[in-house]
This record gives sequence, structure tokens and C-alpha cells, in this order.
Amino acid sequence: MASVKQSQNTRGIICVTITLLGWSSVLLFLRHLHTEIDGWTANGWRYGMCALVLLPMVLAKQAQGQVQASIWWRAIVPAVFNCFGQVCFGFSVYYIEPGLAGFLLRVALISSTLGAFVLFADERPLLRSPIFWGGMFLVAAGSVGTVALGIHPIQGATARGVLLGAAAGAFFGLYGVSVRYWMRGVPSVLSFAAISNYTALVMVGLMLCYSETQGGAVFDLSPMNLTFLVLSAFLGIAIGHIAYYASIARLGVAVASAVVQLAPFIGGAASVFVFGEILTLGQWGSGLIMLVGSALLLCAERRRPRDADVVQPAFPVELEDAGDPCALAAEASSPVDDTAGGKASEHQAPDLEGCR
Repeated sequence: MASVKQSQNTRGIICVTITLLGWSSVLLFLRHLHTEIDGWTANGWRYGMCALVLLPMVLAKQAQGQVQASIWWRAIVPAVFNCFGQVCFGFSVYYIEPGLAGFLLRVALISSTLGAFVLFADERPLLRSPIFWGGMFLVAAGSVGTVALGIHPIQGATARGVLLGAAAGAFFGLYGVSVRYWMRGVPSVLSFAAISNYTALVMVGLMLCYSETQGGAVFDLSPMNLTFLVLSAFLGIAIGHIAYYASIARLGVAVASAVVQLAPFIGGAASVFVFGEILTLGQWGSGLIMLVGSALLLCAERRRPRDADVVQPAFPVELEDAGDPCALAAEASSPVDDTAGGKASEHQAPDLEGCR
């Protein structure tokens, strides 16, 4: 039993490392390509490539009776938020450097939390938690600090990039909580695949409508830049998310979620080395404050009562713990181990970062 658990932990560490490195590198790839192709082209090709891989999987499962046709209409609302987030995400690096853009994505923690309070009755006890409010304050303060303490004035193109980065984080947070609400009961990978295919349709459509070359600029890329585009697609969208779900199943939500919070620091450090981005000590410190705030939010979530005794009738009364994609992945893939104590807390779905 011990050897099985050790093997599961090892695989989980490998998976979460793949996710962390993949999500840390996406903005770097897109920044490198921003002088070669426009944002519409980057989004259209990245999602189009992933759709070619993911769509057959969903259709095969549906033909085998392993997934209901309702997955397609249930995926519409999350896909809408993901599309808005992806457009803002893809264009942010055309105006600001990857390090700052990565820190701004942490705004997702705020929007997803607010959305969860509206949609899930058993999230509302967090409103009485001092730890939760401390975490929210630190995330908000850190977000402001990463913008206000930079060396460039927040105006013109920089201001546009900041707004796009923050908007991407906000939409990705809403995407995450909408997945938890609309896709409950659907296995993680299948829900992700369905949403990604809708997103691909929109991204390809926008590329054909608004790109000056209708996406044809990709054919002029050098072999290396084409490789970077492919890597940004599969590491950020397909492999990154599948590895993330696998790490949740083996390590638990708390550990996996905590590890991926390091992505902005790794991406920022790489951006300093690759692009010469200048992040001030104040910005690094603000990023650290956001990391501490994220840890407090995770701590408050783990301490949250798992059954809501009082439900405000003005809001939906669904219980989040009744089932969600990440919880199902954990239950289906991880060995049962009641010795860890409080197993139910490990089944809380994380705030998904969005299909990058």
C-alpha cells in the first residue's frame, strides 16, 4: 500500500511539474511571437490545433454512451467566459511584458470567489472567516502593487495591457466557477474538451474575420517559431490541463493548486532573462503578497464547513461539494485513503485558470 501511494505521489509530482512549467511558459511563447503574428491568428491556430485532437475524444466517448449529449449545451456558458478571457489573455502580451501579465492573471482568485458565493450555498460560510478576508485583501493589494509599483507609467499601451491582463484574470475566474456549476457530474477531461471545442470555433471565427491575413501569417513562420506556436497550444491548453487534473487526482486539490500559484514567479523570472523585462522589487514583493493571499484563501477553503446549515433563499441553493469535474477526477483516479483525515476537503474544485 505504501509503495502504491508513493508511486501515486511521484506521478502527481511529475504531472504538476509539467503543468507548472507549461503554464509558466505560455506567455513567453506568445510574447516572442507577437511581432510575427497578430493575436487573432495566435488564438485561432492554437485552439484550432487542440480542437483537432480533443473533438474526436469527446465524440468517441459520446458514441460509446460514456457521456451524454447534454455536455454540449452545458458547456456553452463556461465557453463564453473562456472566449472573453482568451481574447484578453492573447492580446495582453502585445502591450505589456509576460511577467506583469502573469501576475495580473491572479485576479481570477477574486472573480471566481465572488462567483462561488452567488452560485454555491456551501461557499458562503467563508464570509465569516477572518482568514478568507485576509487572503482576499492580500490578493487585491498585491494586484494593485504589481501595477502601481512598476517603472513604466500606467498610460497608453501599458494601460491597455494592464486592463487586458486584469480582464483576462477576471474572465478566467468566472470561467472556473461556471465550470464548477454547469459541468458538475462530467469527467474533467471531457468537460474541458467540450469547452475547448466551442472556444476553438469562436477563436477560428474571429481569426478569419479580424486577422489581416485570415491566419495565413502562420505559413511564413520559421520552423522554430512554428514550434513555439505548437508548444504554446499543447503545453498551455491540452497537456497542461490534463496534467493538472491528473495531479489533483494524485496529490489533492490543495497541493496542486498551491504549486501552480508559482507560475507567475517562474514566468516573470524567465521574462527577465529572455526579454530583459524589468520588474521592480515592489512588483516582486507585491507578487509575493498575492502568493501569501492565495495560500490564505486555500487555508480558509480547507477549513470551510462542508455542509451549509443556513441558505439564503435569494440565491441558488446548490451545494458545490455535490460534485464537480475536478472532484470526480480525484475520486475516479486516486486510491481511497481514509487515514489522511478530512478526505472531503480534498475534493473541493480549484479555480481553473482558463484554457490558455
